[in-house]
Amino acid sequence: MHNPLSRAARAESTDSTLGTTEEVHARRPLRRRPWIVGTTAVALALGGVGIAVAADAHKTVSLDVDGKIVEVDTWAGSVGNLLDELSIDTGERDVVAPGTASSLGDGDTIVVRYGREVTVFDGEENESVWTTALDAAEVLDSLEQREAGVHLVASRSSARTEIGVRLPLDEAVQVLVEGEVHPVAAGVADVDAALAAVDVELGELDEVLVAERSSDGHEVAAGEAGIVTVVVRRVEVTEKTSTKKIAHETETRKDSARYTDQPTIVRTAGKDGVRTTVHRIRTVDGDVVEKEKISEKVTTKPVTEIKVVGTKKRPVETPSRSTSSKDQGTAPSGTVWQRLAQCESGGRANAVSASGTYHGLYQFSVATWRSVGGKGLPSQASAAEQTKRAKILQARSGWGQWPHCSAKLGLR
Repeated sequence: MHNPLSRAARAESTDSTLGTTEEVHARRPLRRRPWIVGTTAVALALGGVGIAVAADAHKTVSLDVDGKIVEVDTWAGSVGNLLDELSIDTGERDVVAPGTASSLGDGDTIVVRYGREVTVFDGEENESVWTTALDAAEVLDSLEQREAGVHLVASRSSARTEIGVRLPLDEAVQVLVEGEVHPVAAGVADVDAALAAVDVELGELDEVLVAERSSDGHEVAAGEAGIVTVVVRRVEVTEKTSTKKIAHETETRKDSARYTDQPTIVRTAGKDGVRTTVHRIRTVDGDVVEKEKISEKVTTKPVTEIKVVGTKKRPVETPSRSTSSKDQGTAPSGTVWQRLAQCESGGRANAVSASGTYHGLYQFSVATWRSVGGKGLPSQASAAEQTKRAKILQARSGWGQWPHCSAKLGLR
């Protein structure tokens, strides 16, 4: 006898539309039947066998395979013989009622429920559970007897998987996405059909759960009736780059060729470095649920600042003698200033350049002379006054004020 409900064809038969008057879809009542999740045998309330008949008597029985009911004419004497005759094989997680050893009588009803493995999400992690329920609503009812707030996982990331049980055909369901509830009329068979009915498209990483929710999309307490809801969770994975400054160090070096009163020289300018960190961030409906550091490295190395200070002690200068306006004296003898004055002006305090621009021992311009506090013309001041003002200028601006002579004398 040809078997339209063999195990090999059950996927098609449990989801296809019935086409004959002999097949009747066993719709579940408006409230749930207490199907048991797991492998425990299920006691089903079935129509009893009437009068005992001979094992080889012809009979007509009703066969319910996962909610699809057909009338079968058979000579089989037991439930097991009937299933063998129809090539319906069952496993240890499937349920047959009455059991396969039970005798078969005319008018009997035999129920076969295949076990399916479904994935349950409890808000923290996924768990695999076996069930013989016909649809998602029955699974959720059974699960909520154990724990509130559980969901069936219909998809995970981009690898979408079947939940193993269909949506209840005899009840309206709803789709919840981004906080908005979309009602769906009764008759949709699966998650894809429910999403298509309200024009909701899934992103590559989106997740889909099936749960019982209130009409406004909120979770219901254990034991409270809810609407079977396809919950779409919008998932995004992005990479965020952040930077942090690495402060540079400072190193001071000593130079025995430079005087202690000479300004500190910055030989190498310091520069801060940069440390770059990249995090992978996973968000669900806009909320961050996971943050993972995937790289961290120094993208710009800091540059150490190098300063140079002199350690050479400057000799004590001998005060110059007082001079009149005619005899203004010379630069202090035996000092760097005497040598500088000798180079700049031949050591003459009243020297004036041929252009009339530069005056005195150190060839001050009038503007520079006045910028260091000088009065009148440099060539009219005493040698001591000129040296005093030259020291002020050197301390402020360095030996570069006398570029030719300071280089010749090895001062820079």
